Amino acid sequence: MHEPVPATGRQFEITSGAARAVVTEVGAALRVFEVGGVPYAESFDADRLPPGGAGGVLVPWPNRVAGGRWLFDGEPQQLALTEPARQNAIHGLLRHTAWTLVEHAESTVVLHAMVPAQPGWPVPLLTSIGYALDEGGLTVTHTVENLGARAVPFGVGVHPYPRAGNAATDDCTLRLAAATVLPVDSERLLPVRPPRGLQGDEVDFRTGRRLAGVLLDTAFGGATPAPGDDLVRHSLTDPDGRGVQLWADPVFKWVQVYTADDFPGRGRAIAIEPMTCPPDALNSGVDLLVLQPGENWIGHWGLKPL
Repeated sequence: MHEPVPATGRQFEITSGAARAVVTEVGAALRVFEVGGVPYAESFDADRLPPGGAGGVLVPWPNRVAGGRWLFDGEPQQLALTEPARQNAIHGLLRHTAWTLVEHAESTVVLHAMVPAQPGWPVPLLTSIGYALDEGGLTVTHTVENLGARAVPFGVGVHPYPRAGNAATDDCTLRLAAATVLPVDSERLLPVRPPRGLQGDEVDFRTGRRLAGVLLDTAFGGATPAPGDDLVRHSLTDPDGRGVQLWADPVFKWVQVYTADDFPGRGRAIAIEPMTCPPDALNSGVDLLVLQPGENWIGHWGLKPL
């Protein structure tokens, strides 16, 4: 009899001082991030699929592709409809893949995975993700390499659920470094108009808004660093101003925010998802990245306790 394997595969723990993180083999997802026993990301049981996409690495595109259809060099592509209720392909191709361990030290872990050429995705890619802990918190590094013979568009996103310690989500304040919102339809959550400027408290989180009564599954754009800064910074804080900052390179111009009412063991939780491009970017072309054959791309984001 072999030892049962958890649904998320092997668990890779890293530590630095009082900080601790756990990354899963399946999906390379962030399952735990805490400092001094205080949680700064929602966690989930190792033997269940990540609820609400928690911790997911969204490669080679984040969010949705309408009908799973797009054109590559004029050639029609059909991706599997991984969000069948809305008839969309969602969140890339690697969330349920067993990633390969490349490096595992005390405070760092690196995994990689291949996106092979397949129906709906014609160019092979090699991607890696590295998690590193230090006194400043958690830094995450993504790489994507084009293994094929043709240039290929792509996007990268992640699906963490930051947490302001033990504070109730409804008591927390969300601040976003975003200047636009993307209108979508209510049935399939696909873009229906170009991004528009923030108008009204219901979508403007630049100065912070308490989350009680707020329901979101919304893409915000125009995420840029503040004057004099070189990073995009979003935050979730409790009534005393303590909490967590999600920072990202400026290439992460978009952020999807999703409020979940049924996160296991928690109830209300919030996903703050940095993305390099908006929903359905494989069709709109908005902010898609392009890799030439043999070329590499590198991007970073992280979580910092406040």
